[in-house]
Amino acid sequence: MASSYTGLGIELMVTGENAGTWGTKTNTNLQLISQISGGYATQAVNGTGATNLAVVDGGTGASLATRVIKLTGTITGNITVTIPIDVENFYFIENATTGAYTVEFKYISGSGSSVTWSATDKTSKIINATMDDGTNPNIKEITVGGLPGGSNTQVQYNNSGAFGGDANFVWDASTGLNIGSQKELRLQDTTGGEYIGMKASGTTTDYTITWPAAVAGGNDYVLKSTTGGVLSWGEVSGGTSWAAVKVTGDSPVTGAAGAGYFMNTTGGAITLTLPASPTIGDEIAFVDYAGTFDTNNLTVARNGKKINGAASDLTVATERVANTLVFTDDTQGWLLKNN
Repeated sequence: MASSYTGLGIELMVTGENAGTWGTKTNTNLQLISQISGGYATQAVNGTGATNLAVVDGGTGASLATRVIKLTGTITGNITVTIPIDVENFYFIENATTGAYTVEFKYISGSGSSVTWSATDKTSKIINATMDDGTNPNIKEITVGGLPGGSNTQVQYNNSGAFGGDANFVWDASTGLNIGSQKELRLQDTTGGEYIGMKASGTTTDYTITWPAAVAGGNDYVLKSTTGGVLSWGEVSGGTSWAAVKVTGDSPVTGAAGAGYFMNTTGGAITLTLPASPTIGDEIAFVDYAGTFDTNNLTVARNGKKINGAASDLTVATERVANTLVFTDDTQGWLLKNN
């Protein structure tokens, strides 16, 4: 009776066979067992269609008769990698292909289950070729640590020692972490006994709050928001922050929201340039320090925004005047609070 072979190519010799070559064949079998137990192989796959893996009966070197297989190559369509229906083994398989297409690992025939890498999944999987049915065997992925709980995109948590998921706690690749049904995000104190909770209003429209890039520049600042939800720090110290007296040589003076300026035009006219990107409620004040605005005017440069609804700079020529401009919107721009 001639030798037979296992699904992975190990030769099963009968009594009295292979006289004079038994030692060589046994050594080959031992090499195969070592290769199957812990061997590593790279396997180039076809760019499209199927790549059929096979073994060499009584020979070493076949990638299918290893423990670890690295799939390589550029794929230009969804592909399958098949194995003979009589193979029973488990594998560590890395999908190192390039190209955004799926890779399916399956038996060459039958309707049993298979394992598929998605088009963007370039990870390693532990795969069990079960040979649990002579006609329709299954290939299954072995998940270390248990199967995920809940549904797709749900964030996993410890649910009594098992993985759990919840429809109100999901991950979206575009928007990030989503907490549904008005659930809270709680920030615990050091004792864990008290917390600060944050949650959405019961009924709301979609909007996003964007925090400032850095901390405030000093004390007595509060957060203020644009209509787009972008937060910034604003000083509300209870009054205007007055700058040192400005003279002709300081012109042009770059104005800042919340600031006041004593303008001394004794030596010549001065220009005060308003902020380029004001928000509603921003204020700037100016005072005729020496009573010389009627002789040497103050020019308030609008810097792209309107003043009193007009797209022109403001010329101040009144002696001893003290005014405050407050920003409204792009339609009216800066308006005088007092004339």
